[in-house]
Amino acid sequence: MNDKEARWLSLELMEVAEVAFLTTIDSDGFPHTRAVFNLRRKAQFPKLHKLFEDHDNDLLVYFSTNTSSSKIGHIKENPKVAAYYCKPSEFRGLMLGGTIEIVADSDEKEAIWQDGWEMYYPEGVHDPDHTVLGLKPSYARYYHQLDVLEFNPSVTSQ
Repeated sequence: MNDKEARWLSLELMEVAEVAFLTTIDSDGFPHTRAVFNLRRKAQFPKLHKLFEDHDNDLLVYFSTNTSSSKIGHIKENPKVAAYYCKPSEFRGLMLGGTIEIVADSDEKEAIWQDGWEMYYPEGVHDPDHTVLGLKPSYARYYHQLDVLEFNPSVTSQ
């Protein structure tokens, strides 16, 4: 497997993985991993597919979360995170790592907003308890059975 194949397989995995797992680091240096919506999952979030088409090269991911959640406190102290996508039945996985950002741009938040999220954020997209996180990973590691390939997601292979 080469970088180009790993990138293609990574993108395909991100489109089908049922959830993403986000790991942050607490103030004592311990990791905290939790399942979050995989907003790149085509079947669940078809309206967002177009948004991600322009980010095949950098593997940009977004997460939506409550501002009051512990992950926001962790990120404010240490923005280094890992995101993991997997398809266990095929022994496939993708770990992305890098520095995550709290998205302040209203247009980006509105582009990600989904009907029905009022159950999490009653005041809508601009609810003070609604935060969008953006990650342009600085490294990627793709796993398939016993094959592992690390690649730089911001460098397009030939």
